[in-house]
Order: sequence, then C-alpha cells, then structure tokens
Amino acid sequence: MLHGVTTQDDPTDAGDATVVMPVSVRDLLPRDLPACTWSGSPVHLRGVERELARAAAGEVDYLAVCTPADLPVAIGGIDYRVSAAAGTLWQLAVLPALQSCGLGTLLVGAAEQRIRERGLHRAELAVEEDNPRARALYERLGYVAYGRAPDAWDEEGPDGAVRRHETMCVLMRKGV
Repeated sequence: MLHGVTTQDDPTDAGDATVVMPVSVRDLLPRDLPACTWSGSPVHLRGVERELARAAAGEVDYLAVCTPADLPVAIGGIDYRVSAAAGTLWQLAVLPALQSCGLGTLLVGAAEQRIRERGLHRAELAVEEDNPRARALYERLGYVAYGRAPDAWDEEGPDGAVRRHETMCVLMRKGV
C-alpha cells in the first residue's frame, strides 16, 4: 500500500519547498540490512538479523517503510511472544533526516494493523524515560503509560567496543 509523507527542510522558512514522497510498508528482509546502517551499530544490525529469523518462524513481524527506490527509511518490530494478549512494538527507528515527517506514525499504524490481523486487541511498547520525543509521539497516537521497567541491551561505541546500555523505560499500551 502506498502512502504519502510530507517533508519540509525548515517549517519556519516559508521559502522552503514542501516535498511529498510516496512510501510503502512491507516486511523487512535480510537483503535490506546493508541499507539500514542508520538505525544502529553493527551489533544492533546483527540483532535485527536474528529477529528476521524469528519473523520467518512467525514469532514476530519486522516492518520497513520504504521509498519508491525500495530503500527502508523506518523500521520496527512486533513481538508476539512477550505477551499472549498483545503485540509488543520494539526497535522502532526512523532515518534521522526524515524524523518528524510522519514515518513513525505510519510505521506504528502498520504495526497496529498487523496486531489486529493476528486477532489481538492491544499493542504495547516500552520507551526510554529520557526519550520525551518518542513518548510524545506514542501519547499522540493514543498510548497510555501503565508502569515502568528496567531494560538493557548491548551497544557498540564509536571505538568499536561493545558496552551494556542500561535504562529505565515507561511501559505504554493501547487498544487496537
């Protein structure tokens, strides 16, 4: 399905042109990973590759919002094993240069549709407490906070060293 996303270099500058770019949503494929380096380090992409194996087994869906050239500009997963009654959204990312253009909203909407197609009626996610921009998006889309929980994952630094990132997340959910 094609969707349109509007971009504008600087919305405060009336002289800038507005561009409407058609995008589509499809499953993320292993062949897409080299084009997704913007979403995280090599450690992160190896994790995404493992999740694509789980997608093949039906445990998760992993989506990509793509340009007309079929390049992913937003990606994210839905895990159906975290909660029997909900799809859990995770690893949502938008190409930094295209943030605030509606791609995250489109990605979350497509994920919610996949959850409904599985016969589930709730979407859940966790957002880092120090990421107010993402939390504001989820709240705008109808997600409500219901708790907090610690989370951790490996991150690769600019020097190539892998470190454990530990954080506190706000747990959010929405009926779909």
